[in-house]
Amino acid sequence: MDNFEFLEDDFAFVGENHESKKEIAPPVTPFFKDFMRRLGKNKGACIGGILIVIIILIAIIAPMVSSYDYAEMNTAIQSTSPNAQHLFGTDRYGRDLFTRVWQGTRISLFVAASAVIIDIIFGMTYGLISGYFGGKVDTVMQRVQEIINSIPSLVILTLLLVIMKASLFTIIIALMLTGWIGMSRITRAQVLKVKEEEYVLASKTLGAGHFFIIFKNILPNIFGQLIIMSMFSIPNAIFYEAFLAFLGLGIPTPQASLGSLINDGFKSILITPYMVIIPVIVLAILMLSFNLFADGLRDAFDPTMKEM
Repeated sequence: MDNFEFLEDDFAFVGENHESKKEIAPPVTPFFKDFMRRLGKNKGACIGGILIVIIILIAIIAPMVSSYDYAEMNTAIQSTSPNAQHLFGTDRYGRDLFTRVWQGTRISLFVAASAVIIDIIFGMTYGLISGYFGGKVDTVMQRVQEIINSIPSLVILTLLLVIMKASLFTIIIALMLTGWIGMSRITRAQVLKVKEEEYVLASKTLGAGHFFIIFKNILPNIFGQLIIMSMFSIPNAIFYEAFLAFLGLGIPTPQASLGSLINDGFKSILITPYMVIIPVIVLAILMLSFNLFADGLRDAFDPTMKEM
């Protein structure tokens, strides 16, 4: 073998200024910051969120600062068109529609909030238990759910009115009986998809209990989808209350909701069209705003969901 001899100029000192190729990892963006960035880029969600805040503020403040009570009658000014004293006019009993419309918006928003609470308490819990335990537990719970869902909501409310008087509480009870079905199905589907993941199996191997696995491993990973589903249930609940009120099954007079105001105005739509047009516009804006905001939340939580 030949002997190799290294000379002084065979090697050169690199030094500090030498440009070498390095793989630079991009900075990790926190999920919340990335979520807010995507949500802020969605113009529809921003417009919907702003309108929701404005409507909520007006619904809270307007009846408080108004000079008229929502139940105050004055037959001398009945069916008065909108003017400086009565911005939305008056109804056939002389009640100020500006106060009644925003008081009715309060009722609709309360029904919406109740629907979200019912979804979280009943629907989410039912779906978590059914999807996680599976087997016979899942089979029995799904059959019970199908039986309940097969009964129309209108029939359930009508039966409730036989034993209870028409009130906001009756509507809430009807929502509690059937309004959670959709949330339960979404929760169960998400649990079935997540519970076979490696981190869940690792927790089971380490001896973690069912309670820990459900609320520490599974729920945090599906909570985004559940929030989105809850937001989509809000306009459905608002429309449900308005539909029942339009049929005369809503809250009794002199209380008002957007649905009851539309029902009252519809009776004299050819004579006083403003009585039905104004609450319809408020209801439409409210439902559209929640739909836009919920759609933006869906895209911000998981952009790929829009393509599914």
